[in-house]
Amino acid sequence: MWLGSLLFNAGFYAISAALAVIGLPVLLLPRGAVIVWSRIWCRAVLGWLVLTTGLRHRVVGREHLPAGPYILAIKHQSTWETLAANLEFPNCAFVLKRELMWIPVVGWMMWRAGNVGIDRAAGAKALRAILRDTRRALDDGRPVVIFPEGTRTPPGSTRPYQPGVAALYSQLKVPVVPVALNSGVFWGRRTFLKKPGTITLRILPPIQPGLSRGAFMDLLRERIEGATADLSVAVKNPGDKVNTP
Repeated sequence: MWLGSLLFNAGFYAISAALAVIGLPVLLLPRGAVIVWSRIWCRAVLGWLVLTTGLRHRVVGREHLPAGPYILAIKHQSTWETLAANLEFPNCAFVLKRELMWIPVVGWMMWRAGNVGIDRAAGAKALRAILRDTRRALDDGRPVVIFPEGTRTPPGSTRPYQPGVAALYSQLKVPVVPVALNSGVFWGRRTFLKKPGTITLRILPPIQPGLSRGAFMDLLRERIEGATADLSVAVKNPGDKVNTP
């Protein structure tokens, strides 16, 4: 486990550096090319993860994805889901900290890919910008990914859900799809070790527009946290039945 994690970390930085340098000219191409290049990077990193650590993943519940525009509210336990979401939800746009877009090459690609940057110091002005940019992404036919907690949360812990997701739900009036996972059991926050196994990403039934902000937040949290707890139990006790919506 230690050797595999060491090899993965070394390869992660090597792959990222190589693809960043090779991909510099891609920044001059249309957005679609930048998105394809970012997916190549994610596929390479997750493939290396399987090869070195034996950590795979599966996705269940795709039948819950709406046919029209929608927002994905994904549980955030690990770096893993930031990579996997880019693969499993093609052409998605992420709501992320604006500072990440300042990282040389990688951050520039995040910006060129049309992701939605949050300026946390801008207050109401930031919210208006998020609504505008998210609406633009949805109008372009792109699902939008947001992490409601705003930061990674270890398995078994909880954080308040940030109000941004409720603002998007109430103002944009599109379904919000809750997504649960158990990535933190295998690839923890700020941990070196990556454990072998299979991460499960579970897509839950969408929450349709029309609820009050409070009712929406309560339902979103209930669905995500309940399904996430079930998935964590399933890892610890493989014989236990996992509740499936």
